[in-house]
Order: sequence, then C-alpha cells, then structure tokens
Amino acid sequence: MRGRLRVRGCISHACLECSGHELRETLRCCLVVLLTMAFLANPARPQDRSQDLSKLSIDDLMNIQVTSVSKKEQKMSKVAAAIFVITQEDIHRSGATNIPDLLRMVPGLDVGQIDANIWAISARGFNLQFANKLLVLIDGRAVYTPLFGGVFWDTQDVPLEDIDRIEVVRGPGGTVWGSNAVNGVINVITKKAADTLGTLVTAGGGWQEQGFGTLQYGGKINRDINYRAFAKYLNHDHFPDLERQDAEDGWHLLHGGFRADTSVSNKDSLTAQGDLYTGSEGAKLETSSFFPPVNVTVTRIAHLSGGNFLTRWNHSSSSRSGSALQFYFDRYTRSGPGSHEVRNTFDFDFQHHVAWGSRQDLIWGVGYRHSTDHTIGTIDQAFVPASRVIQIFNAFVQDEITLVPGNVFLTVGTKLEHNTFSGFEFQPSLRLAWTPNERRTVWAAVSRASRTPTRRDTGLDAVVAALPGPAEVAVLGDPMAQSEDVVAYEVGYRAQPKKQVSFDVAAFYNVYHQLQSVEPQPPFVQVIPPPPLLVIPLRLSNKLHGTTDGIEASVNWKATDRWTLSPGYSLLQMHLHADSGSLDTTSAADFQSSDPRHQAQLRSHLELAHGFAWDATAYFIGNIPDQLVASYVRLDTQLTWRFAESMGLSLVGQNLLRDHHVEFNDDLQAVNSSQVKRSAYAKFTWRF
Repeated sequence: MRGRLRVRGCISHACLECSGHELRETLRCCLVVLLTMAFLANPARPQDRSQDLSKLSIDDLMNIQVTSVSKKEQKMSKVAAAIFVITQEDIHRSGATNIPDLLRMVPGLDVGQIDANIWAISARGFNLQFANKLLVLIDGRAVYTPLFGGVFWDTQDVPLEDIDRIEVVRGPGGTVWGSNAVNGVINVITKKAADTLGTLVTAGGGWQEQGFGTLQYGGKINRDINYRAFAKYLNHDHFPDLERQDAEDGWHLLHGGFRADTSVSNKDSLTAQGDLYTGSEGAKLETSSFFPPVNVTVTRIAHLSGGNFLTRWNHSSSSRSGSALQFYFDRYTRSGPGSHEVRNTFDFDFQHHVAWGSRQDLIWGVGYRHSTDHTIGTIDQAFVPASRVIQIFNAFVQDEITLVPGNVFLTVGTKLEHNTFSGFEFQPSLRLAWTPNERRTVWAAVSRASRTPTRRDTGLDAVVAALPGPAEVAVLGDPMAQSEDVVAYEVGYRAQPKKQVSFDVAAFYNVYHQLQSVEPQPPFVQVIPPPPLLVIPLRLSNKLHGTTDGIEASVNWKATDRWTLSPGYSLLQMHLHADSGSLDTTSAADFQSSDPRHQAQLRSHLELAHGFAWDATAYFIGNIPDQLVASYVRLDTQLTWRFAESMGLSLVGQNLLRDHHVEFNDDLQAVNSSQVKRSAYAKFTWRF
C-alpha cells in the first residue's frame, strides 16, 4: 500500500497569538471561579455535609498501593519513580467521557486532540499521533500497535465506572515491561467483579457527546465466583476543520464485555475477561494522484472492529511467595482512514515473586508474544511485505534490597528481550529510595530503555506529494532500522509536610541515541507500472541524538473540610541534533519544537450541601511553534447532584473559554487536524 504523510493545513498568524488581554480575561475568569468556591467552602452545618465524596484523605493518597513500577504492590509514597495515580474519585470528578481526557490531569503528559476521534499522547516529549515511546496497558494487555508504534485511543473504550485506577509512570519502564516503555507507562487497572455487583445504568448527551450510555450487571454464581457484563455505546459529533468547515470526523462505537473472578482455592484465583467492539469514524486526509499530478483533500470513513480475551491465574504459595500466569489473545481490524490492517496477537507471561530473608524481595519472569498482520495497500501508501509475523521473547529479574531496614531500599534489575526487527535488547535499571520517616521519600534512578522498530520504520512506502513531471516525493522504510535508546537519570521528592498537604516533584535528564531521522536519497525513475515516474525518496534512518530535561510537580491541598485544590506544573526542554553523517536538516528542530515547554493545571473540588458537588479544572498548555499551535487555557467544570443513594445527575461543560481551538497539528500524523469545540452534556447514573 502506498501510504501518505499529511500535508499540514494552513493557520493564519492571527490565530496563533494569545493576546495579553485574552490571557488576562482567562486568568480573571479562573480567579472568579476559585473565589466563588472559597466562599461556598465556608463550614456548613454537619447535617448538610456530603458523606459520599472526598472519601480519600491525603494520607490515603500517599499510601495507595501501586504495581506498575515493580509488578508487585508497593506504597506510592515509597516508590522510586515518578508516578501519578488517577483514582476512582478523580475519574468521578473529572467530567471526562474517555481515557485521553482523564490523562490531561497528569503533570508531564502531553495530551493533544487531533480531531474528534484521534489523540496524540506522550510523556516527556516526542509527541505524535502514534507516540512510539509510551507503553499503554489495560489489565496487563499491551495496546501498543506494532504497525505504526503507539496507541489507537479511539478503541480503548473502557467504561470509566469500571476503572479502579490508572497508574502513570513517567520515565523508563523497560526493566519490567519491556521495549517501548521509553518515556513512560500508562497502566489502566479495572475493578474486580466483586466490586461491581448489581445493575449500573448511565445515559447522557449534549453538543458534542450527542449520545452515550452504559448498561451493566454484576452478580454471583456462588460464594467463590463473581462476574459482570456490560454494553456501552457512544456517538460523538464532528469538529470543525482548520477552515471552520465540517471536518466530517464524527465517531460512534458499540462495545460489550465481561469479567469473571473465581477463587479456586485458598491459594489460587482465576480471572477471565474479554471485549468486543464495532464502530466507524470519519477523517480528512491528503492524497495524491500523478496523471495529472495533484494533491487533494479527501474524506474517508474508517470501519473499526475487534476483540480480546484475557485470563490470569494467581497462586499464593505463602505470605512471602507467589506466582502468576497470564495469557491473552487480541484481534482487531481497521479499514482506514489511511490504511487497512488486520492483526492477531497471542501473548504469554509468567512471573514469580519471592522474599528472601529479611532484606531481599525478588521478582522474575519470562514471556512470549506472537503477532501477525495483513495490510492492504492504496494508491499512495503501502507496507512491504504486506503481511508479517513478529515474535518477541523476554526474561526479566528485579531485586529490592533493604540496605537500612525501614529507611533505605535499593532496586536493581534488567530485562533481556529478543524481537524480530532489531534482535536482542538489554534494559537495566537501578533505583534507590530513602524514607527518613513515613511522610517523606527521596529517590533517584538511572535506567536504560529501547524503542524497537515498527512495520512503518522497516517497510513503509508512502507518498508525501505529487509533483509536475510527473514526480513524487516518497518516504521509505529501512529494513535495517535500529532501536532508539535512552539512558535516563531521575531524582524525586515526595512528602506530606502537614496532614492537609502532600506534594510530589521529579526532575529528569534523558540522553537519546539513534533517534529516527529522514534522510534524502538519490532520485530514480520508476518504469513499472508505466508511464515512467520520477521518485524523490526520503528514507527513514537512525541518525539523530540529543537530550531532554525537565521538572514535574503536583500538589494535593485540603484547603477546608469540603474544598480540595490540586495544582500541577511541568517543564520540558529538548536539545536534539543530527549525527555527523546525516543529511536531515529538519527533523531535530521539528521534534524539539513539537511539544509545549510549559504546562500547568489547577483542579478544584468543592462539596456543597444536599448532595451537590462542584468541580472545576483549568489547564494551561504552552504554544507548539513547529505545529503553529497557539498556547491556550482550557476550562472544564462539572456540577453533580446525588439526589438519592443510588442516583446522580451531572452537568458538564468542557473547553468553556473558547468556541474552538487547535491542540495538535503535526506533519507526520495520518489525518488532517480539526479544532476542538466547546461542549456541554448531561449524564444520569443509576445503581441498583
């Protein structure tokens, strides 16, 4: 299939500058909201206080059990990594209807919506539609696509009411999760079936979210078997394109699934879960023809379908030893908008955890993944060969050593992996945590991780543009593509100086080698099929290097019994360069100016009387110069009313400060950007 890379749409210079007056008005609006909340947060009579919201104290937040750093349970306060946990309460208060919008609250993540159904999400730079240095898992199932590298966020439609928490690790996670966990890991963990008993009904709609709903039932077969089954639907309206016309990127999806948890014995448990989905979405993209040579914008509809099945067995040998065996099968079909792909993936994973004596806690494991694809070419995009088998073998070991009981912990480990494209990858890490008391943790880490080549890197044949002649500019993959590597240095401090306040700050310095470049090649004439066509090739290669550094900080402050404030901030600096033998004069500059340097946020939650609660969040996103995207402030708010023990109503407004704005507009994305619209919706929830 001859594929293409998008020709960026035109944005006027006037659209790119946020005037001082506009910024002052934005800040004034946010200040009014906060002052109003402060006024409403005056102590109420005890009988007026909500008993259902704000269940987690600051102590609880500091001591949430997380598993994404070491594949075992650890208190978040003592983890030697930059980790942020999105809790059930955070999800409830966000007003979000999808996982990408939930991720906006994480300092250090860059979340940009490309059109009504596509997002670009990355940690610590290198954001693209397919951000290939961020690994995403859902209940241990990797949703990273080996075709492009990255995530199809439009089909990760987990019912938000079923999510227990989302653990976001910024920084390498290759030692336990393997390749492509270069700049971060997002781990979506759903609730056990026993936690979702009964019937759940949600329904809503509004301007952009024209209609959505979930119907779910959870029950027991006997004392040892719990289950749930759900059906979910969404219908999202289109956005305007860059010329404010209909972008024709509407999106609808029907999704169903189940989960069953069984206690086989006192020492053994078994989980089985699965999903099926079908839907379609639109997009505008650029395509080329050669006789005559012309580049035109077309609208295409992508048809989506897929499903997966996962089973996990957990065995507890004793309080100091246990093992787990996991298998999953995943299949999906995407017919557009730019390529057609069918993929089948089988994955096996085994791990064993054992405590040795009083000072060592060891975890090790092995795994195997087998993934096959079939692609169908178009006139301007192809993958060579059209079908391919990808195999990955891996083994890892990690040991937590107590240097000073209760205070100093050293974690060392590595993962050895062999993949079809680049052979063996070695991904070690060393992490040190010092906890002088229960409310303070100082940590440092150094680690290495790799981003392995994808089918795009090795076999792409894509037309960028048709030229008079006739001629074409084409981007070609490199069958000998190498892995991109990072050595990351991190330090952090996590503390709770007072009962009402906790904060977390992390700093990083990353050194990258063999980053992807686009190298010009000598032109040649293609004579088959006739007539002759002059090809001006650009070949993907690995001739960039450089560094990134930055700071990420978040705070939780219980201002009063009923008012919680959660500010956050991140700074990112990128310094990339071409190798001495490279002819690429643009990619380094494009990469290092394709992410906002500054991001900030302020989340506020206020409990009101008689079952009401008010949430508001302001996000500041710095400009992205290379993409001609102006800085913007996004304001979301939600008013919820729990008018009965089992019933609630939410009124949500999103992007309230502007009618529309551009969030992401990169040259390498497969579709044209559109503009995110102001929206509002109402949602009804009933549990019984």
